[in-house]
Amino acid sequence: MRKELYNAIKEKLNVNVPEVAHIALWNHNVEFIEQEDNWERPAVFVEIATINCSPFQGRGHRGKGLVRLHIVTDWIEGGQDAAWDLSYKIHSTLEGLDGERFNGMTLVAIDTNHNHEDILESIDSYEVRYLMTE
Repeated sequence: MRKELYNAIKEKLNVNVPEVAHIALWNHNVEFIEQEDNWERPAVFVEIATINCSPFQGRGHRGKGLVRLHIVTDWIEGGQDAAWDLSYKIHSTLEGLDGERFNGMTLVAIDTNHNHEDILESIDSYEVRYLMTE
């Protein structure tokens, strides 16, 4: 289900938000930006957070969790406006996204990370419901 969710997000963004130049899994990419290979911006890093699970009708499990999108753009004069416009376009594209083993993707929180000199990181958190059956 995590693989399906990640691939669905990536595919939807590639089709509907072509200005996103790089999409990958989150691995504290922004914190170690000087140590990493360069990646093009704007970039979206997908962080699949803890999934809380419970039994589902005697077989499998269902779960609920957060998916955080780290939307990274260049910080230049007026860059925040472009970053926030991009964040809104991504939200409009992904709201309600569902698949065979996940559904109900909905925006629940927005955070702006101001701790970097040359980049702006917007962190948009979505709640997702999962179905884990055999």
